[in-house]
Amino acid sequence: DIKSNFDFLRKNIEILKSKGIRVSLFVEPNLKSIEQAKKVGADRIELYTYYYAKNYYNDKCSAVKKYIMASKHAKKMGIGLNAGHDLSLSNLRFFNRSVVDLLEVSIGHALISDSIYYGFENTIQMYKKELN
Repeated sequence: DIKSNFDFLRKNIEILKSKGIRVSLFVEPNLKSIEQAKKVGADRIELYTYYYAKNYYNDKCSAVKKYIMASKHAKKMGIGLNAGHDLSLSNLRFFNRSVVDLLEVSIGHALISDSIYYGFENTIQMYKKELN
């Protein structure tokens, strides 16, 4: 909730950035959150992709729609874009190809889980393939 924590976030983001630390805020894929993240001084946002992953198998085009809109707005606002939560080998490629200017994805949980079955080095290569 950026709006309710605006002063706290702004103060602490300034401290982090003064030390050369890039700041990303984890947000819902809505225009207001992106605008607030920019106002508070964040360098990037990370879109919460749980709802995309949850609805991916029902209708992937509908599932990604608000993320596409959010990514375009982030680009317009001049804030970097990351995404994460429940992204996996099965849904990552479509998301990456649909969402513009995606800089990073948080895939740690899925990557570690997949590495149990496929091995760590192989799993990393599989994820890299999905992102290319």
